[in-house]
Parts: sequence; C-alpha cells; structure tokens
Amino acid sequence: MVDSLPRQLSDTLQSELAAVLDQLPSMKHGKLIRQVLETILEMMGRETERLDWKILSSALQDMEKGFRIFYPYRHTRKITIFGSARLSAEHPAYQMAQTFAQEITQLGFMVITGAGGGIMEAGNAGAGTDQSFGLNIQLPFEQGANPVISGDPKLIDFKYFFTRKLFFLKESDALALFPGGFGTQDEAFESLTLIQTGKAGPLPVVLVDYPGGDYWHNWDQYIRKQLMADGLISPDDVSLYTITDSVTEACAAVTDFYRVFHSSRYVDDQLVLRLKCPLPPSLLDTLNVEFSDILHRGTIRASTALPVEKGDETEDLPRLILHFNYRDLGRLYQMIRLINQLGVHSPETDHPEEK
Repeated sequence: MVDSLPRQLSDTLQSELAAVLDQLPSMKHGKLIRQVLETILEMMGRETERLDWKILSSALQDMEKGFRIFYPYRHTRKITIFGSARLSAEHPAYQMAQTFAQEITQLGFMVITGAGGGIMEAGNAGAGTDQSFGLNIQLPFEQGANPVISGDPKLIDFKYFFTRKLFFLKESDALALFPGGFGTQDEAFESLTLIQTGKAGPLPVVLVDYPGGDYWHNWDQYIRKQLMADGLISPDDVSLYTITDSVTEACAAVTDFYRVFHSSRYVDDQLVLRLKCPLPPSLLDTLNVEFSDILHRGTIRASTALPVEKGDETEDLPRLILHFNYRDLGRLYQMIRLINQLGVHSPETDHPEEK
C-alpha cells in the first residue's frame, strides 16, 4: 500500500506511514485501522473538493474527542435526556427532569444531555457534574454550555449535528425524552427510526410528561391515528417506547429493561442476546411458542459465547441465539420485556450500571 501513496507526500511522511503500516499486523485493531487508512488513500488518489476534506477532517476530530472522553466510562450505563432548552427552572417539566436525573444516577446510571439550558440543564443539575456528560453543538450564534457542565472535562463541543447524534445513541443505554420543540421531536423520531430499523441496539425509550401534562399522549395519538391507522408503521412499533408522568415509573422502565437482558450484537446472520442469568427451559419453550413469528428460520436457543466472542468482556454471560427477521423490532422488545419479567435473577443483578 505504501507504493500507492500519492507522489505529493513528502519522503518523511511516507516513511512515517510505512512505519505505522509495519506495526498494523501486531496491533489489536490493525485490520480496521488499515481499512481507515485505505479509505483516506482512495480519496487522495482521486479529485476531491476542499469542502469534502474539511467535512472529513472535522468529523474525525469530533469523533476522536467523543471516543477519548467516553472511553474511561465505557463500563457504566448511561441515559440521554432530551427536551426543550426554553423551559425555565419553574416549569414542572424542568423540575421533573431534574428529579428524574437525580434518581436515575442513584440507581447507577450517568446522564448525557445536549449541554444547553432548560431540560438539558435540569438533567445535568439533577445528576450532578461528576455523573454528567454534555454534548454541546457549535452554532453561529454560539450555544453556550449550561453552568452545571461548563468547564467540565466531560463537556464535548461538536461541530456537526450528525457526529453529536452518533454519540447520543452510541453511548446511551436508555433515552428519556421530556417536552420540547423541533429538536426534541427530531431526536424522538430519529432515535425510534434507528431502533425500528435495527441501526441502534435495543434500549428503553421513556417519554416523560409532568403530572397533568399531555404532551406525549397527544404525540402518541398522532402516531396511532396518522401512522398506525394507515399502516405506515406496525401496530407493534408502539412497544418501542413507554409513556409515563411518574419519575418512579420512568426509572423502573429503564432499570427493568436490564433486569435480565444485558446487551445484544449480531454475529453473521444471528442476533445474540446476552443475559445476566440463564433462562429456565420452560421460559425458553414459551419464547419459541409466542415469538416464532419474528424468526427468519430455526428456533430461539440458549448458548454460550460464540467463537468470535471469545475474549469479549461479556464472554461468561449466557446467551440466546436467534435468526431474527430484522423487521419486527416491536415484537423483539415485547420478548425482551417477557424475559425480564419471567427470568430468574439474583439480587446482585438489580443494579444495571455495569456493562
């Protein structure tokens, strides 16, 4: 690959790149690093506009910051709180968000917000600086971070919305949405779209109204009357989210999702559900009877870690393996909820913060 380097590169840079390439075979993620370098070289080998390079450079810088800052906290579960930047501290939704953040951190979660005012500030204030992340966006009129997270090393300034959104979903084990405007609606629909299409792993989505509020219930009526009634979504897609006006119920919707279920991944054409404890054979039989419709083929079966998972930090966890049809995500959520309700767990699994 060194021989294909564009001639305009200096001899020194070519030498440095050659040294890096020599180390790739022995590096832990050398194959993936090589793919990144090859992609850049492909761009260098053809005519590319300056703006394209600026986008690539800034996006990589955004991602490098995000990867670096989140890495030390990779084993702690996190919840992203979305909501309006315009609500004052006197608004009941602000107070609800602050209380929710305080209680969910007591259950072992950390909190991620967009670092702005309103609901975002309430989330950071409730969680406290030590348990907070702020994902700020650089805007022409300069959105400043709220005073709770301002100056904290866990505050990340992103240039692009798309890289910021990537980290909201990549780093989150749950989403809590409070009333908000276009931005909150965008975050709600994009998150549900990524979950519905399997581009985001299963995670609880909680839509929180304050007592007496009807923001999310009105939203849900629109979903049911305009989308579901016309067949634009599946009737089971409403299982992807939970609506509540109770902080206690909102916290339970998050923690109950991880009562037995731990995490998931795809291995080739198989969906692997990692669990905190093995399922009794009778429950496995029930799953195969009630959820055979979500299978492309075969059955739902218990398993240990697959060969490609050996050495993974979750290697010791029991698993369910299934040939999921990639389509019925609402039904998959229903199955995960049944596993959490009926699976036998030990008291030490009640705290879901370690992943």
